[in-house]
Amino acid sequence: MNDSSQPSSLTPHLLQNQLWGQFKAGFGWEPESFHSPTAHAQVLFRRLPLGLSLAYLPKGPVGKEWASLWSQIDDACKRHRSVFLQVEPDLAEEKITAELNEQMQGFAVEPHTIQPRSTILVDLTADEEELLARMKQKTRYNIRLAEKKGVVVRETGDIRGFYQLMQTTGTRDGFAVHDISYYQKAYDIFSPSGACVLLGAFHEEQPLAYLMLFLSGGRSWYFYGASDDASRNLMPTYLLQWEAMRWSKSHGATIYDLWGIPDASAEELEEQFMQRSDGLWGVYRFKRGFGGKVARSAPAFIRVYKPLLYRAYQKIRAGRMAD
Repeated sequence: MNDSSQPSSLTPHLLQNQLWGQFKAGFGWEPESFHSPTAHAQVLFRRLPLGLSLAYLPKGPVGKEWASLWSQIDDACKRHRSVFLQVEPDLAEEKITAELNEQMQGFAVEPHTIQPRSTILVDLTADEEELLARMKQKTRYNIRLAEKKGVVVRETGDIRGFYQLMQTTGTRDGFAVHDISYYQKAYDIFSPSGACVLLGAFHEEQPLAYLMLFLSGGRSWYFYGASDDASRNLMPTYLLQWEAMRWSKSHGATIYDLWGIPDASAEELEEQFMQRSDGLWGVYRFKRGFGGKVARSAPAFIRVYKPLLYRAYQKIRAGRMAD
């Protein structure tokens, strides 16, 4: 993964890919790129009332010597009348070093991140037999059960079918679902270059589950998944994840990111996952079976340009979290 001698990988995270900026531009964000001889970054600006904005730098900057970028980014934030700039580096928590802190001078640590801090990473460099051997026994059993029951996984472009099951999943698991245009736009922008695939699990041509997978710089990400209620006994989501790993591996990925689990230590996760079902705990029970390792990212860093307005923003955010 990231070399400890530099603050960030030279290979950009998907959220620093220009295609991601192009995608988010269709949903109220304005991407802007910044470059120096040693680093680059894509910042997203979101318009707020009264001509204000917020600035967000997800999973970056890319490269090293980030300090060479901040004056450019500060100027842009002032031009956009940003209340604050939030930076979420593409770094593991243990990579927080004196070198990084020096490069983030003028920023404060922000505990609230927009992207999930904790995830499970599966190392795809092993052969398929080893990947299966690393999984929990029940997960391997469910993969084989789905195959035995006749579930098949294949690539598809059926965004409408995916969206229908996404609505079912959102209702069942209690999370918000974007409009269909959001998923269609993501697929349309990323899939022509091979950076996105929609996989579907089918039984007798009936769609049971879908998974939208993204690929960039030797890594793949499981961002969106959906399944029906009636066919869960066929275990389609287990086979779907396995085929997503196989697809990722065949397309050059060495890391499969299962994206988003409860933000807790590995010890706490293992102690509590059988008792808890709130939030992402049910998701963790499922994802932990695939043989990956829990990884926690560095905290966010924030630079505030308009302190009074930022304090008002914090109060609004605290109220929403309390709800």
